[in-house]
Amino acid sequence: MKKKPTAQNAVSAEFERRPQDGYAIRAKGLAKTYAAHAGNPPKTALEEIDLDIPQGCIFGLLGPNGAGKSTFINILAGTVIKSAGSLRIWDTDIDEDPRQTRANIGIVPQELNIDAFFSPREALELAAGMFGVPRQERRTDAILELVGLQEQQHAYARTLSGGMRRRLLVGKAMVHSPPILVLDEPTAGVDVSLRQKLWENIRALNSQGVTILLTTHYLEEAEALCDQLAIIHHGRLLTHGPMDRLMQTTSYKELHLTLPDGPPAALPPEIAELKPQMTGNQMLLRFDPAQLPAGQIVAALGGAGIRIGDIRTEEPDLEEVFLTLTREADLDKSAARPASG
Repeated sequence: MKKKPTAQNAVSAEFERRPQDGYAIRAKGLAKTYAAHAGNPPKTALEEIDLDIPQGCIFGLLGPNGAGKSTFINILAGTVIKSAGSLRIWDTDIDEDPRQTRANIGIVPQELNIDAFFSPREALELAAGMFGVPRQERRTDAILELVGLQEQQHAYARTLSGGMRRRLLVGKAMVHSPPILVLDEPTAGVDVSLRQKLWENIRALNSQGVTILLTTHYLEEAEALCDQLAIIHHGRLLTHGPMDRLMQTTSYKELHLTLPDGPPAALPPEIAELKPQMTGNQMLLRFDPAQLPAGQIVAALGGAGIRIGDIRTEEPDLEEVFLTLTREADLDKSAARPASG
């Protein structure tokens, strides 16, 4: 008797070979410049991107609108031709074997591009057929279970909610068992409960060996899901690496102090230079611990006769790191721009 597919084996098919170097995606000097059009000058969308995405991780690709994220994904998908550099997907060069690189990856687009008159089951079967998956090797039941659409499997797609349609797109991208799944803004426009469900789907796929590349504007989403991430802006790679290391990119910390006697009449010079913010009897200081440790700040205030009731420090979150890096990139770009005469 043939074993019924389950959600567990929906994506756990043995990937016939794994990259020997341990990387799912490797970009070296990857660049894209769009030609001049309709009187507009050429536009550089990606500028010499060197990026290695480890096999088996959840990797976040972050950046403001127009940063180059979509161009990077479209090059992966084969819908945009790179201008320079090299790109390997699951140890296959995109120039040497473009068909295999497309088979190595599943793309979940941001747009809800599904046929309104197909049911989820029909949509998955059609997608599997287009990828050349033999009928006896298809895992439609397992994928429906994985994305939570068993009850809706025969309903017209037009009757599905936005969250269900998102999950259907994830299922369509998995019909050919790709080792890499690219999710472009997967939770855009969905409510909190559906977002949590999609997060569960993403974690389940990753736990079964699928490498996830995720783009998102929800920084809390990246912080909750990703092992590693990269930030790009103006087509340039600003930083990339493990999440915990990147969180140390911004060197400052915040020190929250409760002053029982209220705002002090005067501050020690080294504290005044930090431009503390006072709200009632609460003082907020941003400081670089490498330049001025928290203990030294507290000692300076105590030495000036300022009583401290409560002390709390906070590390910067991903949003602070993101904003700091992109602001610095904007300032560098403005400084490099020739002055108009």
